[in-house]
Amino acid sequence: MTAIRAVNGNAAQAMEQVRAIATGSGSSFLWGMRLLPKPRRDAMYAIYAFCRAVDDIADDEGAAADKLSRLAVWREEIERLYGGTPQTPITLALQQPVRDYGLPKEEFLAVIDGMEMDAREDICAPDMATFRLYCRRVAGAVGVLSVHAFGATEPEARDLALAEGDALQFTNILRDIAEDAGRGRLYLPREILLRHGIDSRDPTTVAADPRLPAVCFDLAAMAQERFTESRRLMAACRRGPMRPARIMLAVYQRLLTRLQQQGWNDISLRVRLPKAEKLWLALRNGL
Repeated sequence: MTAIRAVNGNAAQAMEQVRAIATGSGSSFLWGMRLLPKPRRDAMYAIYAFCRAVDDIADDEGAAADKLSRLAVWREEIERLYGGTPQTPITLALQQPVRDYGLPKEEFLAVIDGMEMDAREDICAPDMATFRLYCRRVAGAVGVLSVHAFGATEPEARDLALAEGDALQFTNILRDIAEDAGRGRLYLPREILLRHGIDSRDPTTVAADPRLPAVCFDLAAMAQERFTESRRLMAACRRGPMRPARIMLAVYQRLLTRLQQQGWNDISLRVRLPKAEKLWLALRNGL
């Protein structure tokens, strides 16, 4: 678990810490970041470290009140960051990117809002409006922060961030159904479940329902629509700054295709892309 703690004001040491958090994670999120100039890459590492810290709190098995209290501390810390007095390694590392790239404060706060949705109570079959709000907060907000760090200035960049955020988050949800059920969570939208005759909100019950694959294919179709929209918007943006976004798009769309090919009859079989395939996709889409 990543704890929030005070620092002595050494920005270089803070950046070393967030760089270690990011590069040690093995996350697919980082595949395209190696192509960025070092200052922008470090900005993305700091953004990732922040997201990881608040996500760790939301996923903790502690009491809801404790998790919400710890997230409130992060909310206060973001205010300190934008007031020029950061007190943690992560926010100290974010200070220069905030100045240089205009990272919007409201998007950091939106990420915390999303984590509070998870922390307050286990999400189980949310209605579509809640589902979309959750994805906007936990994924779209990260996308908006990212395109600022990439240096994408086109009007379409923000819409691309939101479309790709949806596409990636829908794919994550489809990949992690079994894992989420084990945590007492079910992110599949209520309307899609009801469309296929599933009235239960219990994660383990839904995970074992023979009608689950039909639900998942419907959500996969929604994800593909957002991938298609992302590609349309990406064509309107300069190629250079969007290389990391293009790599992420390719990796996750390939993952979604694999999920669709395997289906969801046995959700215990986790789909992963081999590292060599990710590298090939990164090279193909990063040039």
